[in-house]
Amino acid sequence: MKKEVVANGIHNYTPPEEYIPPKSPQVQEHLQWFMGLKLGFMMHWAPGCQLGTYESWPLSDGDAAWSQEDFTWASPEVCKQQYWDANKTFHPVKFDAASWAQLASECGFKYLLFTTKHHDGFCMFDTKTTDYKITSPDCPFHTHPDADVVAALYREFRKRGMAISTYFSKPDWHSPYYWDPEFGTAPTRNVNYDIAQHPDLWEKYVQFTHEQIRELCTNYGKIDVLWLDGGWVRPDNLGQDIRLGEIVEEIRSSTQPHMIVCERTCGGEYENFITPEKTVPDTALEVPWETCTTVGQKFSFHYTDTFKSGKQLVHLLLDIVSKGGNLALNIAPQPDGLLPAPAVRSLREMGAWLKVFGDGIYNTHICAPYFEDKRFYTQKENQIYAFYAYDDVPVLPDKLTFHITEAVSEVRCIRTGQTLLFRQTPEGITLDLSCLPMGGAFYAEGFLLTLDS
Repeated sequence: MKKEVVANGIHNYTPPEEYIPPKSPQVQEHLQWFMGLKLGFMMHWAPGCQLGTYESWPLSDGDAAWSQEDFTWASPEVCKQQYWDANKTFHPVKFDAASWAQLASECGFKYLLFTTKHHDGFCMFDTKTTDYKITSPDCPFHTHPDADVVAALYREFRKRGMAISTYFSKPDWHSPYYWDPEFGTAPTRNVNYDIAQHPDLWEKYVQFTHEQIRELCTNYGKIDVLWLDGGWVRPDNLGQDIRLGEIVEEIRSSTQPHMIVCERTCGGEYENFITPEKTVPDTALEVPWETCTTVGQKFSFHYTDTFKSGKQLVHLLLDIVSKGGNLALNIAPQPDGLLPAPAVRSLREMGAWLKVFGDGIYNTHICAPYFEDKRFYTQKENQIYAFYAYDDVPVLPDKLTFHITEAVSEVRCIRTGQTLLFRQTPEGITLDLSCLPMGGAFYAEGFLLTLDS
């Protein structure tokens, strides 16, 4: 029986002490590489964005208390039908995969995490398993040369050297093999029939799910991560066993031997990294992990959303990386295919900071004391990166102490390249910053400490 997950964040997550490393040496090596990327460009996008509401969740009656809060203009049943029919009006004529990829590259992102299918079952790729997809004739966008949005994004992000993480929902509420109309409405997010009494129906769902995963991992080039959402679909919950191991090992033994799998919140050998959602662990973790969170307040597009500033994003990134994690930062596209301008502005502010200080972020590992008051630490070999996060006014003290106990031979300011005077005591390194010129609102200052060899 699966143990309780950590009660933290919008979704709980598997306790680090229960983490099971992948068995394959190729996957282990690829996972170590992936954890060095640090910053992922996450996107939730589907026809339901036209309604400006939560993605998928308003369709689940069991989640109505929070997910239908936007449905104030009609009855829930009418709005649910409008949601199901949104594919018939989805025509994001301003979609430009190259511009999204170029923005991500310029802002310092190293991988894409795109929602190929959320719980509503709408496929943003050209599947043969269903007509509820972006390339279907009943979707106006199907005539666009990049109607297969997944193919277009993977092409453009790869051109710019970025890795691919494939978000896929295990539950599919549009599939009659999961929510079967013969059994009435679906009162919860779970399957709406007794699997033990209808094993043939569930088997159809398993094969349906396997085929979609097979398509994504066969027809779309190299997949670095298969990122699986919908953690309630698991054997110990109503018998919802999709036999994930069968399809994963088939893919690894054929086209993707390196492929990392994240069956998030489920634990076991196919949760190759753990995924706190909209939260950051309190301590540094020795196991692979990735926080997924948002530039705005919501993962899906909302017309009234507000967005974090560039400084907030930088501080969030420092908090996560100093604790050993990756940040998958979600931006939700508009119905017309553009990205919200305030969110883009914040990303560019973060990107400008990364152009100066990125060496202390990418391909680093944790370094004690990890983090303390306004201070964050990372390390590469014999170099420690020490960051000082600014308050609203970017002012440095004349003297600044970092509690590094290793012997240090040299300290440089990353922004200016200056060699700095310092004094080392058993308590740490105290820098003399009195001669350091201010360089504008960089959100956080960074220093490179070279250790004695």
